[in-house]
Amino acid sequence: MDLAAGFPATTRDEWRALALAVLRKAGTETGDPEEALSSPTYDGVTLAPLYDADDLPAAPPFDRAEHAARAAGGWDVRQRHAVADPEAVLADLENGVTSLWLVVGDGAIAPGELGRVLKDVYLDLAPITLQAGRRTAEAAETLLALAAERGTPARGNLGAGAHDRDTAVRLALRCAAEHPGLRAITVDATPYHDAGGGDADELGCSIALGVGHLRALTDAGLGVEEAFGQLEFRYAATDDQFATVAKLRAARRLWTRVAELCGVGTGVTGVPGVRAGVGAAGPPGAQLQHAVTSSAMMTARDPYVNMLRVTVACFAAGVGGADAVTAQPFDACLGRPDAFSRRIARNTQALLLEEAGLGRVADPAGGSFYVERRTADLAERAWEWFQEIEAAGGIGRAAGLVSARVAATRERRAADVAHRRFPITGVSEYPDPGEKPPRRPRESGPWLASAAHDTDGGLPVIRYAQEYEELRDLADALPERPKVFLATIGPVAAHSARAAFAANLFHAGGLATETAGPGADPDQIATAFAVSGTTVACLCSTDRLYAQHAEAVATALRKAGARLVWLAGKGSYDGVDACLHTGCDALGVLRTTFEALEVAR
Repeated sequence: MDLAAGFPATTRDEWRALALAVLRKAGTETGDPEEALSSPTYDGVTLAPLYDADDLPAAPPFDRAEHAARAAGGWDVRQRHAVADPEAVLADLENGVTSLWLVVGDGAIAPGELGRVLKDVYLDLAPITLQAGRRTAEAAETLLALAAERGTPARGNLGAGAHDRDTAVRLALRCAAEHPGLRAITVDATPYHDAGGGDADELGCSIALGVGHLRALTDAGLGVEEAFGQLEFRYAATDDQFATVAKLRAARRLWTRVAELCGVGTGVTGVPGVRAGVGAAGPPGAQLQHAVTSSAMMTARDPYVNMLRVTVACFAAGVGGADAVTAQPFDACLGRPDAFSRRIARNTQALLLEEAGLGRVADPAGGSFYVERRTADLAERAWEWFQEIEAAGGIGRAAGLVSARVAATRERRAADVAHRRFPITGVSEYPDPGEKPPRRPRESGPWLASAAHDTDGGLPVIRYAQEYEELRDLADALPERPKVFLATIGPVAAHSARAAFAANLFHAGGLATETAGPGADPDQIATAFAVSGTTVACLCSTDRLYAQHAEAVATALRKAGARLVWLAGKGSYDGVDACLHTGCDALGVLRTTFEALEVAR
C-alpha cells in the first residue's frame, strides 16, 4: 500500500518557493529560506528546516539486524541508590528494576554497608554498578568478597575511573582473569555535561577518556579485545529528544571507529548501536552504554515538571540505543527522594518498555533523514574535538583545554537561559508564584547524580535553572514578597497581553505583581502605585497608547516615588528607564529590579 499515492509529487525547490513566500509575508527578506530557517546547536551543527534522502550519509549508519537481543528484552532498567536502604533496593528490584547503581562514599553508602544493602539481592540476577570515587578499591573488594562468600558470580561494573588509573588497571586485570561478567571501568562523560558542556564536548571527552584507559590496560598486559571489554560509557540523556538520540548513536559510531583503528571487530555494519542486552557482553569492540537522565536539566522549582523531562529523556535514551537507562527521581534537587518519587522513576521506564513497547522496536530512528544527518554531523564535530584533545597530549594533559571549551559552551547556554531563548518551564517560563515545593529531608547525600562527581578536574557542577531559583529563594525568604506594580494603560484588551508577559517575567524571579486595572489617567495610576507600597513599576499597553500616555504616566509614577520604571515593549520615552521585550536579558531585568527594591543578594 502506497500511502503517498493520493498526493502529487513535489520537489525541494517547490518547497523553497512556498517557504520564501511565507517569509516575505512575515517581513523577512531573504533569498535562501533554508538558511533563514536554520539554527545552530552549541556544537556547531546546523539544524535545517527540511531534510530529504540527499541528507543521508553515503553509508547509512544503521543496521536493524543487530537489534535482535534488544527486541527480546529491552534495555536494562538501572536505578541509582545513594543511601543504605535495603527496603528501597528490594522495592525497586521487585517492581521492574533490573540492575542497581550504588553510590559509595562520604554522605552516601559506606563500603561496609554494602553487605546490608545487598542482603537479599541475588547478585547473579541483578548486576551491580558501583560509583565510589576514591573509595573504589575498598568498595570493589567488598563487593567481590560478598559474591565469593555467596558462591555466586559478580556481574555489573566496579566503577573505576580516571581519577585513579592504577586502581582501574588492577581491577580490570582481575575482572578479565576471574570475573567474565564484570567490567571494571566506567567512562563517565556526565561531568562534562553537568559542567555545562555541549554534546560534542561530552562525546569527544568520553572517547579521549576511553582511549586513555585502553592505552593503560594494554600497557599493563591486557589484549586489545579484553581492554575494550572492560569499559562501559555513561552519558547524559536530556529532554532535547533528538539531540539525545543523535548523541547516543554518534557515541557508538565514534567508538566503533576507535575499535576499527585498533583492529577490533564490533560485529556491526556501518556505525549503529549494539544492543548487548541486560548484562550481556556484546561483540568485543561494541560500546556498552549507560544513559542517565540529566542532572543539569532538573529544577527545584515546579519539580513535578521534572517527571515530564525525565520521561522525554528516557524515551530518547531508548530510541537512541542505550543499553542501560537510569531515570532520576523528580525531587532529587530537593533532598532525599521518597518512595513515591522512586516509584514514578521506575514506572516511567516500565511504561515505555511494557505499555509503549519501545524496547521491541529495532533501531526506531534508523533511516530518518534528520536523525541520520544530525548523528553524522555531531560525530564529525566530536571526532574533531577528540583529535584536538589527543594533539594536546591526551585527556590527562588537556585539563585546561577541556575546561576552557566547556566554559565557552556553558557561557553561551547561560546567555540563552538569561534571555529566555533556552526556556525552562515552571522556572523562566510559566512560573507559579504561589508554589509550595514538596519538602524532602536535607541529608548530606548526593541525591542528584551530578553531586557525586569527582571534581579534581576543576569542572563546576551546574543546573540550568539555578540562577532564577536563587532569586526565587531570596524573595521567598523575605517577610513580605517584593512587588512590582504593573501600570496598565487603557482597556483590558489593550494591556492584557503585555501585562501577562511582564508578570510572567517578574514571577520568574519570585516577585509579586499588582495591576492598576483599566484606565489611562496618570494621577489615578500613580495613586494606585503609591497604595501598592512598592518602588518599581512597569508600563503595560499597546504601542499606540504608549505614544499617547507613556511619558505622562511615567512622570506621575516618578512623583509618586518610583525608583525604577520599566516598559513592556520597545521604545524610548521620558521617565522610562528600560524596556522588557521578547529576547531581553530577563535575569538582568530581575537583578536590576531587586536592587531597586533594595533587596540584598
